[in-house]
Amino acid sequence: MPAVNHQPNVRYTAGFFKRERDVLAAVREARRAGLQVHDVYTPFAVHGMDGAMGLRRSRLTWIAFVAGVMGLAAGLTLQIWTSVYDWPLNVGGAPFNSFPLFIPVTFELTVLFSGLIAIGMLLIRNRLWLFSKRRVFDRVTDDLFVCVIEQSDAASDVEEAVKVFAKHGAIRVTEGDQFV
Repeated sequence: MPAVNHQPNVRYTAGFFKRERDVLAAVREARRAGLQVHDVYTPFAVHGMDGAMGLRRSRLTWIAFVAGVMGLAAGLTLQIWTSVYDWPLNVGGAPFNSFPLFIPVTFELTVLFSGLIAIGMLLIRNRLWLFSKRRVFDRVTDDLFVCVIEQSDAASDVEEAVKVFAKHGAIRVTEGDQFV
């Protein structure tokens, strides 16, 4: 099962589903029943799952935008400094600060900064370190969908979660403290 749980005395109930519409309906039903959906593991992105889980919009787009602006500023600063102040060369009478010549390098640095910083922040935010020992459920990346419910009250939450999972066609339900 997945990596070690960091919260003491917290247990989880996981329901395994064959179809995406079943896990989506189970997540919606669990939230309506007042259960705490800890996470949902799917082999591909499921449209509407963010809304069903009650997740906020990602701030990663803003991080990528700010990183792109930093790349744009770095590209322009580098080129203006080198061609105007540090090593000015008169090539065919062209001005030293010829901005059309700066477009390719500026564009490349904008994309480079945006992409690398966004990927870095994604890995940091999701705690996917280089030698991480995190594991996922068996067959989740192949053909299964898993909804994990966090239990606040061991007796009532387990029964309610099992009812919700059974109602929506779960093929297996497991309980434990090592799902996170």
